[in-house]
Amino acid sequence: MIETLKAWVDGAKRIVFFGGAGVSTESGIPDFRSVDGLYHQQYDYPPEEILSHSFFERNTEYFYDFYRKKMLPLEAQPNVVHYTLARWEQEGKLSAVVTQNIDGLHQKAGSKKVYELHGSVLRNYCQRCGKFFPAEFIRDFPGVPRCECGGVVKPDVVLYEEGLDGETLDGAIRAISQADVLIVGGTSLTVYPAAGLLRYYGGGKLALINRDVTPYDGAAQLVLHEPLGKVFTALGGDAL
Repeated sequence: MIETLKAWVDGAKRIVFFGGAGVSTESGIPDFRSVDGLYHQQYDYPPEEILSHSFFERNTEYFYDFYRKKMLPLEAQPNVVHYTLARWEQEGKLSAVVTQNIDGLHQKAGSKKVYELHGSVLRNYCQRCGKFFPAEFIRDFPGVPRCECGGVVKPDVVLYEEGLDGETLDGAIRAISQADVLIVGGTSLTVYPAAGLLRYYGGGKLALINRDVTPYDGAAQLVLHEPLGKVFTALGGDAL
C-alpha cells in the first residue's frame, strides 16, 4: 500500500493534504479524542465546554487558565510530516494543506499555502480595537489578557458554537475539488463541518492514513491504519 501511495505522489501535480491532530501528536502535542487525549482527562468542566464561545464569555479567566496550560505548545517543532509536505510544495507537487490544527507547525516547516480551518494560536486580536498580539503575549499575561485600550485579547481560534471563516473554507473547498491526489491524515473525520469537505473531492486517488478506523474508510481507494510519521518516512520524508 505504501508503494501505491508513493506512485501516486510521484505522479501527482496537485496533491492536497487534509490533516488533523494526528499530524501534531508526532511533535508531542496531545490530541483530543484518543484514549489518552485531552477529552479523556479530568477537569472542573468538560474540555468541550471550556473551549466553547459561551464559556469564554461567561468564565473568561478559567478559559485562559486552561488555554495556557493545554493549547499553547509554543516549544513544539515540526516533524517529518510537516517537512515532507513543505518539500512537496516546493517541488510543485502539493497545491495546499488543509488543517484542523491550530499550532502553526505547517508554516514553521515552510509550507506557504495552508488553510487553517480552526484558526491559529499564533494570531490574537483585541476584541475592541483589533490590534494584533503574538501568542507569547497570551502566554505571559497574568489573568485575562487585555490590550492597552482595555479590550480582551482573544485567540484567533474557532471555538465551539463559532462558525468557520468563510474565506478559509472557500479556499479549502476549491483546493480539494481541484486535487489530483487527496491525502487525509491524522483525523478521526468526526468533526463537522471540516470532515464534510471530503465530499468535494471527485478524483479517484483518496488515501486515508489514521491509526483508527474512520467513517470515510469505505470511500477511500487506499487506507493505511499506521502512524503518520511511519508512513511519511517510508515515502522518503525527512526532518529538514
